[in-house]
Amino acid sequence: MNISVISLTENGRLISRKIAEKLDVHKIHRYCFHKHTDKESDNFSNLSELAERLFVDSDAIVFVCACGIAVRTAAPYVRSKLSDAAVIVIDDCGKFVIPVLSGHIGGANALARQFADILDAQAVITTATDIGGRFSPDSFAAANNLIISDYNMAKQIAAAVLDGEKIGLVSKYECLNIPCDIIHDTAQKYGIYIGQKNIVKPFPMTLCLVPKNIIIGIGCKKGACMNTIEKTVMTALENADIQFNRVCGAASVNLKSSEAGLLGFCKKYGITPDFYMADELMEVDGDFSASDFVRKVTGADNICERSAVRASGGNIVMSKYADNGVTVAAAEIPVTIDFERKML
Repeated sequence: MNISVISLTENGRLISRKIAEKLDVHKIHRYCFHKHTDKESDNFSNLSELAERLFVDSDAIVFVCACGIAVRTAAPYVRSKLSDAAVIVIDDCGKFVIPVLSGHIGGANALARQFADILDAQAVITTATDIGGRFSPDSFAAANNLIISDYNMAKQIAAAVLDGEKIGLVSKYECLNIPCDIIHDTAQKYGIYIGQKNIVKPFPMTLCLVPKNIIIGIGCKKGACMNTIEKTVMTALENADIQFNRVCGAASVNLKSSEAGLLGFCKKYGITPDFYMADELMEVDGDFSASDFVRKVTGADNICERSAVRASGGNIVMSKYADNGVTVAAAEIPVTIDFERKML
């Protein structure tokens, strides 16, 4: 996660530095008020201007200050719990860590617990499912990289859990550590379906969760523009009945690592591309549509299918689609659902 830590005082600066030093699984950016800064941080003088920028660029924002300051600063940028950055407040003495916004989907609750461990502080969690130790659909989905198809239904499922109802489960993927709230029984009123489609409804009240685990392999002629690549990718996925929001990565041959159109497409959709040497792609096992011309130019007989499989570690779910000098294929990262998995 891309985490911004804002501090206003000298104590706050020390707390932000300790977080940055200890929490190396995330990308931490420190912003210290100009009177209390150090060489590892950026300094600021206007909190409102800083917040306006960080709410666009950050996955999570940590305020080391009073709760009131944080709430008033964040208020103009609050839109939806589905898209808001996680907001966490740590008091200036480092005693309490309070997730304020996006506790589940944004990961604020999980981050608060991590910060509390680092600071030897108390995480103050207020969401009902967490304090009751019950199953939370949105926390579960976030931890397992599952797309929630209907957030209103997710809220109904959470409410049913708190009311003591059993929740049915149908999954196309292996599931581990299933809690007592969840049972393999399609006779339940409320239930969860985990699979590739968001239209399957095995229960009267069904929450569909779809894995975000598709890697697209892309090949393109030299100089292919972003719009052409975008159109080809979208058409290919639509024809294969694969939701674009399932895409979590892209891959190609190293020869294409400086193609402006390909890089522009990935940047537009927040996709991190992986590039492989031709011999790495040729080492991938599978039945691929080979081209002597492509091998002569790139060193590999197929770019899109081989790179998708190489990056995903899984199997092809969409074979090569070609149009306007662009080729696209898709592979699925293997999925195992773990109900005890937590957000990092």
